[in-house]
Amino acid sequence: MSELVLFKNRGKRRHISLDEYRADGGYAGLEKAVKTMTPAEVTKAVLDSGLKGRGGAGFPAGRKWGGVPADSPHPRYVVCNADEMEPGTFKDRIIINADPHLLIEGMILSAYSIGGDKGVIFIRPSYEMEAELLTIEIEEARAANLLGNNILGTDFSFDIIVHRSGGRYICGESGSQQRAIMGVRPNPIETGYRSAVRGLWDRPTIVNNVETLSNVPGIIRNGVEWFKGLSAVVGGDGNKLYPVSGMVANPDCFELPCGVTLRQIIFEHAGGMLPGKTFKAALPGGTSTTFMPEHLLDIPMDFDTLKKHNLRLGTGAVIVFDKDTCLVAATLNMMHYFARESCGWCTPCRDGLPLVLDLLERIESGTGTPEDVATLRRTVEAMEYANCAFAPGAAAPVLGLLDYFMDEVMEHITSKACPFGSHAALPWSGDSSAVITTWPGAPEGSCPGARPRPKPRRIVSCPI
Repeated sequence: MSELVLFKNRGKRRHISLDEYRADGGYAGLEKAVKTMTPAEVTKAVLDSGLKGRGGAGFPAGRKWGGVPADSPHPRYVVCNADEMEPGTFKDRIIINADPHLLIEGMILSAYSIGGDKGVIFIRPSYEMEAELLTIEIEEARAANLLGNNILGTDFSFDIIVHRSGGRYICGESGSQQRAIMGVRPNPIETGYRSAVRGLWDRPTIVNNVETLSNVPGIIRNGVEWFKGLSAVVGGDGNKLYPVSGMVANPDCFELPCGVTLRQIIFEHAGGMLPGKTFKAALPGGTSTTFMPEHLLDIPMDFDTLKKHNLRLGTGAVIVFDKDTCLVAATLNMMHYFARESCGWCTPCRDGLPLVLDLLERIESGTGTPEDVATLRRTVEAMEYANCAFAPGAAAPVLGLLDYFMDEVMEHITSKACPFGSHAALPWSGDSSAVITTWPGAPEGSCPGARPRPKPRRIVSCPI
């Protein structure tokens, strides 16, 4: 196990103050950058490090930053995606609660790289406590001349605000997020759109998630080779955060070298399966990735290796299933979420996901046919033609179910019932609309699926 970088202050079980952060080398990377490096040199360092976006797509951060034309107009924007709506993912909020200035410094460095003027942290509404914490620490950084005008006595100026999301999954998609910030319908922007050229208010904009930006200060401070050396595989990019949930003895979020195997994550760091449980499958990166059965446990968990096996690392959030779990029911549960969260902008997503939901409901209830299975595969394969990555991500667990667990699917059909008895326990059994409910105590006629906005609290940290 390599050194902790993102979680080195997590053990204190409180957030690190600005003074503590600076005493441990914090903002040294920023000072080095603004006083001894050009913006192009910062971009090149991040590009050479191989740092890939940790939000799910795995796009190289340096390439994204380098896509901003040198002669593009101002203001230029840096957006931090702290939406973290991918089911099973709980890593970004830990960074914010433990080391908020790690994120803030990363944003300032990315802004220096592209000549950025304004920063926006887009955060999900259920992270109200984290939003308040960031607001307070941004004010601390501003008072210390680390934000605002003439940062550290240079001619570089940049500032950050916190923007609370409306609370929909689609707002985590880059184009939708920018539209949400601008106050218009948050549907993905047309294919081929490059926000580095024309993003927020038609100005250059880069969007990276919390984990990605939090890696940048270490790269600038310690160098490219140091960052590469953290990885467990040649060509890997540093450490990675792996949240683990499901049927494991020790569910938690672990900072490990990029490229550790799924077997190591589950059976060493997460303590193995719960007593009496046997491993069946795992989703390697949240519900937008495919099932990985037991014979894939020894594949290194990094972006490039998984891509060679037609798999995706996604957010790195591992969800573990045991032999007693019906994967048809589990997949059906995920599809209820995705069908509800679709923005409805394009046909493959708007019409395809309800069809997938209906087909899986038939199979799980024992009324499905072999023709339904064939239709299911054709439908999810067609989702690659959607306008954004939402529908292909939603299709991933269905394809994994059909590719690796077809025997289980067909057993539902031949026995005309769920062999695990799962269907009778599902909340929407017999009524596929039952999953869309109002929150307890909601006024009559309130919006289905709505949740009350949490009241502002002055608590600014939590146990982590």
